[in-house]
Amino acid sequence: MLFGQLFHTAIRTADLDATVRFYTEVLGMVVADRPPIGFPGAWLKPAQPGADAMIHLYAGDAAKEADGTVQTGSGAIDHVSIVCQGYGEFKARFEKFGLAYRENLVPATPLWQLFVYDPNGIQLELTFHSAAEEQAPPVIAQERLYAARERWFQPTLYRQFASR
Repeated sequence: MLFGQLFHTAIRTADLDATVRFYTEVLGMVVADRPPIGFPGAWLKPAQPGADAMIHLYAGDAAKEADGTVQTGSGAIDHVSIVCQGYGEFKARFEKFGLAYRENLVPATPLWQLFVYDPNGIQLELTFHSAAEEQAPPVIAQERLYAARERWFQPTLYRQFASR
């Protein structure tokens, strides 16, 4: 029996366009072919070859609860972690878009982390291996240091991705 790597994460969204724009413009993902499932949505994949984990977006009625609302946030799931490369470039993109983020160096490991929220309030952990980064370990300002119980999602920062 084998439990493998993450195949995809499905996210329900009230604003499909804003969510697609965030994942493509900020995180650099690309829109993938999606079969005609029968409800609005999108499939997003990493731009680099060989990276398989995808993000599936559910919109329209498929995203709604029985009462017609669309939930936001991560609920019982604290965050989704994605293996990435280009720590400095991701950090620069977060700053370019004025997004709040946090940083962390995992003690006694070669792992660096950036935390950011998507437009739906889902916390993402971007995980980097120091050997693949072409920079010295980051010096993290105290106000940007990740704390597990802190919630810093600011929905107003994501209005820039809303449908135009």
